[in-house]
Amino acid sequence: MKAITKIIITLLFFSSCNNIIIEGVVSENAMVVSARKEASQIGINILKKGGNAFDAMVGTELALAVSYPSAGNIGGGGFMVYRKFDGSIGALDYREKAPLKSYETMYLDENNEIIEGLSVMGALSVGVPGTIAGVFEVHEKFGSLPIEEIIKPVIELANKGVIVTRNQSERIKENQKYFKLVNRDEILFNKEFKINDTIKYSNLASTLNKIMLNGKDEFYRGETAKKLVSFIQKNGGIISLEDLEKYKPKWREPIVFKYDDLKIISMSPPSSGGICLNQIFKMIEPYDLESYGHNSVNYIKLLVEAEKRSFADRSHFLGDTDFIRIPLNEILNQEYLLKRMQDFSFEKITVSNSLSHGNININESEETTHYSIVDQFGNAVAVTTTLNGSFGSKLYCEELGFFLNNEMDDFSSKPGFPNMYGLIGGEANKIEPEKRMLSSMSPTIVEKKGKLYMTLGTPGGSTIITSVLQTILNVHEFKMSMNEAVNSPRFHHQWMPDSIRIESSRFNPKIKNELLEFGYKLSDKGSIGRVDGILIKSQNKLEGGADKRGDDTAIGY
Repeated sequence: MKAITKIIITLLFFSSCNNIIIEGVVSENAMVVSARKEASQIGINILKKGGNAFDAMVGTELALAVSYPSAGNIGGGGFMVYRKFDGSIGALDYREKAPLKSYETMYLDENNEIIEGLSVMGALSVGVPGTIAGVFEVHEKFGSLPIEEIIKPVIELANKGVIVTRNQSERIKENQKYFKLVNRDEILFNKEFKINDTIKYSNLASTLNKIMLNGKDEFYRGETAKKLVSFIQKNGGIISLEDLEKYKPKWREPIVFKYDDLKIISMSPPSSGGICLNQIFKMIEPYDLESYGHNSVNYIKLLVEAEKRSFADRSHFLGDTDFIRIPLNEILNQEYLLKRMQDFSFEKITVSNSLSHGNININESEETTHYSIVDQFGNAVAVTTTLNGSFGSKLYCEELGFFLNNEMDDFSSKPGFPNMYGLIGGEANKIEPEKRMLSSMSPTIVEKKGKLYMTLGTPGGSTIITSVLQTILNVHEFKMSMNEAVNSPRFHHQWMPDSIRIESSRFNPKIKNELLEFGYKLSDKGSIGRVDGILIKSQNKLEGGADKRGDDTAIGY
């Protein structure tokens, strides 16, 4: 059958409202959805060559490092959830780690107070990067094309350059004061880049070429590793060559649970995504969400109160399972979760101060990026990767051509106090050498009746969990297309601070007033998440949903 990619606009009218449902890009064979057109195109080209979803993952990930440097990276880390054509599932953790010389109070002064900015900007905020180890691990286990065939197009993109979009121009401009504050020398991103300018990444191309020729050891043991360690230490950081040499990604069992007739597969710790999604879905499952109406007052009340309880548990229980024991069976137990909701009422708010963790907080950047891939063989991956903050630590290694993460801020610098994103951290997430910091990243795959149904995820720090939750509900409960589901207005609650973050301009004033009159505090949030997802429709056609909050693009064939 001849491959066809087309945009189908389907006009469906609900009896209750005159919303037009618009489908996204629909294809018959394969689909890649990512934050940049260039990355999606490299991924789909790999699939057209006969590569599989795992080959396309490597190409897309590295292409995002070139085309989307505020979050795409080789100086950060991430998580992947996969489902193969035969139904087998798994997850890879290539999250950054704390350096060997790190210690619990490293961001506190002599009075035990947090030193502002120390865990957020500069070399001391950098965790040991995992991205290169992660993509090579995936390729070694599941790849089918030679690594050279996958990386060469990325090197060509870096040399050719990437056209600057409006969003990218604004993001660079907003961060230039920090680039100048953190970096001692002149860097590429100190220049003024206007819309439609081209940024060429020749130094990054050279680094990628060495990695292509010498493998992951180039980054963790070779010349690149030595240059990177020297650069970090000259700038006051503590990462050593031993840190790089010891870094290993980890294959993990994903969190798997049922909601109605869906089977949801999401990321396990040190991501909190799968556990929190499991808890929230189970807490709301007894209620008739469809009858409340999408983004109605009662719908918002129910989700907000369930989210509060889950995020309170997140603060207390969750961290790196290589260092702590998480009571998974207890906090995911149906009876426990029903008990957590027994004081919920549509007539009364549960004040966050009255909520603790169950009887048995969060600082996280929103500048992550997610991509979803389904290949022609039926394999699917959901991958979320990050530098943490926008452009990470703002520290840019000019010689090697990439930014370094500021993931150390995702630890609890001081348990009980919020990080840069307002998340409260507990003892379970305190800083320890070689520990992976807690994350909200939630790459997720959904099955329906035993078949692949969705793959999705998003950036957004703590809002990742609630954005993924609402997108799945949009499709499942409210029969939206994937395109409409990812582009619908969103809201968020994370226990502390005790307010609903809301995309204020996109919600009906009547709904907002009712919530205020009920007693909720609303925090205006211009944009929540940038969900990229793929929905498997009838006749196995694929619909890509690319979030219009960014430059995200779906490409299929």
